[in-house]
Amino acid sequence: MNGRRICATCVLPEIRPHIVLDEGGICNLCQDFNRQERTPLLLESDFIRILDKHRGKNKYDCLVMCSGGKDSTAALYFMKERYKLNPLAFTFDHGFETNDAIDNVKRAVEKLDVDFMFFKTNFMKDMFKRLIRSKSKAVICHPCSIWYIKLAYDMAARVQAPMIIAGWTKGQSVKQEVMSACGCNVHQPEYKAMAVETQKFLDEQVADMPKYAGFPRSMDELLKQVKRSGNKAMVLSPHWFLPYGPDEYVKIIQDNVGWQYPAESYPRKSTNCSLNFISVHNSMRDFGYTHYHVEMSKLVREGVMTRDEALKNLDMNFSDKLLDGILGELDLTQKDIR
Repeated sequence: MNGRRICATCVLPEIRPHIVLDEGGICNLCQDFNRQERTPLLLESDFIRILDKHRGKNKYDCLVMCSGGKDSTAALYFMKERYKLNPLAFTFDHGFETNDAIDNVKRAVEKLDVDFMFFKTNFMKDMFKRLIRSKSKAVICHPCSIWYIKLAYDMAARVQAPMIIAGWTKGQSVKQEVMSACGCNVHQPEYKAMAVETQKFLDEQVADMPKYAGFPRSMDELLKQVKRSGNKAMVLSPHWFLPYGPDEYVKIIQDNVGWQYPAESYPRKSTNCSLNFISVHNSMRDFGYTHYHVEMSKLVREGVMTRDEALKNLDMNFSDKLLDGILGELDLTQKDIR
């Protein structure tokens, strides 16, 4: 990672002052984790109680955000088959969703016989283009997250779905109030530098773009807007409550809905949009790590993933052809990301 020292326990590099390694090579985040009192695990019975409270109240029991990845596809499968709810599958495409991901969603909704809403828009492309061309250090995924969470809340309100179901994992968070903020708790040390740059971009670079008038400047601001609107939809993920991880549920969705790994994605064994490659490239350029390093470090600390597995999954091997193709969709070149 650009010659930086990496924690001997997790996979985060030393980025002072927020991530600091001690003499033994252990980062302050791992040290803090070891000192913390362990919070009780969330139980599936707790999840079922929440579901039962909202079951059958409206046409749709929940809106499931479906990216076509393993986590969101499994979430949709569990809502329909394990918990016997009536979900609305919702896929949003900002112009960079892959055919592999969309095909996964289509197969799943056909097999599960659930209603499906597909929303495609170029609304965010001008913001993405300015972010990259301006050489901003803002993480592309962060303003995008604000946009798609707002979109999910708006759609849930439109169909009167009392719950928004995501495929977020324990590596992202196990706390619902954090995950309502899309998993990246900007107050945590490992996100502080990224959060500052994203806020700076939204404040300084987006303000003069009329099409984004009223665009929330942070996830906190978005959640306040949602609250003021009277939208009371809960954001939940079944993966916080189930006692097993991807190895188990990937087999379930492969066998039952024909889910397939995409031909190319990052991190390894994930499904993300093609613009994610640019986001990852720029995060490594600007910070020396990505939000995936944060998520996998949490999984390593929790004992869900080994450090070697995390390092393997995070290995970067992007071809110039791949990057050129993605940048070309925004009329940009690799000069814009150097």
